[in-house]
Amino acid sequence: MTDTDTWSPTTYVRSGDVELAYDRFGERGGVPLLLMMGLAISRFWWPDGFCQALADQGFDVVRYDQRDTGASTRFSHTVRHGHWRMLRPGAGAYTAEDLADDAVAVLDAVGWDRAVVFGHSLGGVVAQRVALRHPDRVRALVSCDAPPSDAVGYRALRYLRFGLVARNVTKRHPAGHAGDVAASLAIAKRMASPANPCDETAALERIVRGLETGPRDMAGIGRQLHARWQGARLRQIQAPTLVLQGADDPLIRMSAARAVAREIRGAKLVVLDGIGHDLPPVTWPTIARQTRQLVTTSVRSHRDQPVRDPGP
Repeated sequence: MTDTDTWSPTTYVRSGDVELAYDRFGERGGVPLLLMMGLAISRFWWPDGFCQALADQGFDVVRYDQRDTGASTRFSHTVRHGHWRMLRPGAGAYTAEDLADDAVAVLDAVGWDRAVVFGHSLGGVVAQRVALRHPDRVRALVSCDAPPSDAVGYRALRYLRFGLVARNVTKRHPAGHAGDVAASLAIAKRMASPANPCDETAALERIVRGLETGPRDMAGIGRQLHARWQGARLRQIQAPTLVLQGADDPLIRMSAARAVAREIRGAKLVVLDGIGHDLPPVTWPTIARQTRQLVTTSVRSHRDQPVRDPGP
């Protein structure tokens, strides 16, 4: 199966004044599952093999570009160099509630009353907030490599590893498409664990596809980070929840995953040994299986300690 017949054509839906791009994987039917990628990263960063593993477990998979990302609405001109100021709290062009509402707009467009919401990195934070703001639309929640959604402003900084943040923010690359590709590949390589290094060929394919929809936008990263959340606290989530965390994540500390799992009653924490802040092929069977178990197990006990999945 080629990429062109794996995914549906790109479709657009409006969320207020914003236009969101999304597509759908393979066959229709199965358990609805909505994928949300991380900070200013297009939907093409979800590996096709990962989505196939989810489909093999009976999921109907949709992915979308969040606002200020990919083919969805961008809010201002492109700025190519990062600045430390984007990490500072400040007023945003939109709110975190807007980002959560965007996800529901996609659900409405697809025709889903409820879905499993699965977010990676910043997408995991947004997924948590969808479960808080729209609990009737969330069948289950998967939060992967993400800090707790109610740790905002400077309180969120405790969950970051600043060595990687510093390298990503201060590294300069040439302007233009070639520079955008080089910067994105450098980030992909840094995010991986030495135990499971980045597949550069596969990463380049996803990067180039994403950049076809628009250049890297450092200002967009800042706008997403400054989207303020004034909603409910994490402990109010009622949806069955799976928390995933790479044991070698160079960006998000393990304390972040533990905090999410501790705050959400009944949440299950699964630590992925030898994994960084990415989704290499070795994780796909485990994550797909754990996600399926999440929606098929009706009674789950609260876990105080993480479970280390031994794999197939």
